[in-house]
Amino acid sequence: MVEIKSEAALAAMREAGRVVANALAAVQEAAAVGVALRELDEVARAVLGKAGARSPFLGYRPSFAPTPFPAVICASVNDAVVHGIPDGYRLRDGDLVSIDCGAELDGWTGDAAVSFVVGTAAPADLELIGTARRALEAGIAAAVVGGRIGDISHAVGTVARAARCGMPADMGGHGIGRRMHEEPDVPNSGRRGRGYPLRPGLVLAIEPMLMAGGRNAYVVDPDGWTLRSADGSRAAHVEHTVAITEEGPRILTLP
Repeated sequence: MVEIKSEAALAAMREAGRVVANALAAVQEAAAVGVALRELDEVARAVLGKAGARSPFLGYRPSFAPTPFPAVICASVNDAVVHGIPDGYRLRDGDLVSIDCGAELDGWTGDAAVSFVVGTAAPADLELIGTARRALEAGIAAAVVGGRIGDISHAVGTVARAARCGMPADMGGHGIGRRMHEEPDVPNSGRRGRGYPLRPGLVLAIEPMLMAGGRNAYVVDPDGWTLRSADGSRAAHVEHTVAITEEGPRILTLP
């Protein structure tokens, strides 16, 4: 069932989204050569705790997962696409890092992700991140009243394919509101004019996941969570929570 949100609900989701944005900013600022991924998780926990928010990631266990997720952020490095578990790995110069974070505040949820390079950045990594951001921007621009989910999917996929990037075929965005994952699904590739209609009050998490090697195949680590590009190529993941409104798309996960 798809829930259409009221203006009051959108305002509440904006506050949850602000917490997410602040957590991501704090994590990115703390990320440096020698810092452990587990330490970045602690940074995000502190931001959520100060805001009185809880993490929808911590303890989350979908049907595919062998164990509940043990952290408040996903920290995916280099060839890891999404769902990386923050552990004792210490960041190295040139690592490409993707951080995904969510927050639940007063019963409403926000979800966003950023990708960045620690230390000296390879031009190819910067281009990959830039492509992911352009794909996200294109998807957001297509999130308008009167359109359909397929318009968003087509916009994201067009940017990614033009750059010859691969995308995990069965991974994508989702509805969001009282829970982190709600209907409808938002694929990262699709046909314009198809799928669920975009109505005022619909809120979506739009999240391009790009792999530099151009293949769509991925493998799952023994932890049952971390997805990696099958060819070992670098990956980038960016995301915003976006509301469909009569005035145009409204990004809810900004500072």
